[in-house]
Amino acid sequence: MADPETFPCQICGKNKTRDDLVPASSVRASLAGLIIQDYPGWSPGGYICHEDLGRFMIAYVRHALECENNECAELKGTGKNDIPQEDHLPKNDYTEYEKKLTFGEHISDKIADFAGSWFFIAVFASLIFLWVILNTYLLLSRPFDPYPFILLNLVLGILTAIQAPVIIMSQNRQETRDRLHADRDYLVSVHTELEIHRLHKKIDHLLTIQGQRFLEIQQIQMEFLVELAEKKRELPRVS
Repeated sequence: MADPETFPCQICGKNKTRDDLVPASSVRASLAGLIIQDYPGWSPGGYICHEDLGRFMIAYVRHALECENNECAELKGTGKNDIPQEDHLPKNDYTEYEKKLTFGEHISDKIADFAGSWFFIAVFASLIFLWVILNTYLLLSRPFDPYPFILLNLVLGILTAIQAPVIIMSQNRQETRDRLHADRDYLVSVHTELEIHRLHKKIDHLLTIQGQRFLEIQQIQMEFLVELAEKKRELPRVS
């Protein structure tokens, strides 16, 4: 009986039969790329033995899992270097600003809040009405401010002259508060946008790179298991 035809393995260089070899053209491109890194003389027209092919399959799976771990670690840190530490959770500048206000500034804010309420209008209208009643009907003999109520006009003028700058000062501080709120909202918006971009990168990685890589790993594992099963069937049974 003639000896079976043998061919050299491109990896180990040993001559083996066709049953012990796999055509290089049938090796998937990803595995071929890994083999070429170690054996630049790899040719699609040659052969590779099952042992060397299984070794490269294991090496490819390990390399793919290592790359996946590195990419996951990189994605986990994505955005941390993009967001300044003080902006990750923006501090409440409004609270810090309120702590720096003086007692007079707090009083002016309280006065401005009171002067801009319906309660102030009601109290002020009641006091003017009482003033007019006292000097018109109740104190007919000796009114302290007879008609045309010159003293009342003087009091109202003084009150207006004092109240106006107090309200203006409070409005200026309110503009500062609004600017602090706007800056905080901007930082929150930037942080949210970066977090959304980070999530998009993770989702894209899961849907494209990771899914394809895991599918290829599963296919390689199936091919490896099929080869092991074929080898097991070829082993002689012990009676």
